[in-house]
Amino acid sequence: MPHDLPACRCVICHDYGDRDEADHTDLRTIEQVRDHGWSVVMVPADAEGPGFAYTIGLWHTHRVPELAVFGLDIGTMRVLLNTLGRQAAAGTVLEPGREYEEVVEGRPVALRTADLRWYREFFGGAIAFHRRPPFPVLQVVWPDAEGRFLWQVGTAESYGRSQPRLWLRPAEHPEGVWSALVTG
Repeated sequence: MPHDLPACRCVICHDYGDRDEADHTDLRTIEQVRDHGWSVVMVPADAEGPGFAYTIGLWHTHRVPELAVFGLDIGTMRVLLNTLGRQAAAGTVLEPGREYEEVVEGRPVALRTADLRWYREFFGGAIAFHRRPPFPVLQVVWPDAEGRFLWQVGTAESYGRSQPRLWLRPAEHPEGVWSALVTG
């Protein structure tokens, strides 16, 4: 583990007297992180927007960024995050700006660093587990049918409504379902 990383302040590493306040979901997450190294939180699509999923525990267990993906089928997102989690646990370096081939369904994905200002809206479970940022989150971005990533298409593309651009500050994000969640 590199020495320049901040110390882990998660609920497993430190008991500040708040473990007794953990609910069933929190206890299940702690158990999954202890048993498997991480947990995947899945948020289904609803009237507010597309579904998304993210990891909790990769930072604690392996000192690699947590991962988040948006806009795909819940099952596909779980498989994608677990595949990348297993690769990271086996030593694959997950780097922002890099593409990873054939992670799920034979398609590439790319990783981008999520801006801290999005965390409260999307990663509440991870904040509760880690107690507070900083813990890094990488957004897993999938390409459209033509193989283009979000930064290669215009803002009006329907594909861009399926996944946010978390590497942008919320104020820089194109208007739509994602920016409305943070500013609304």
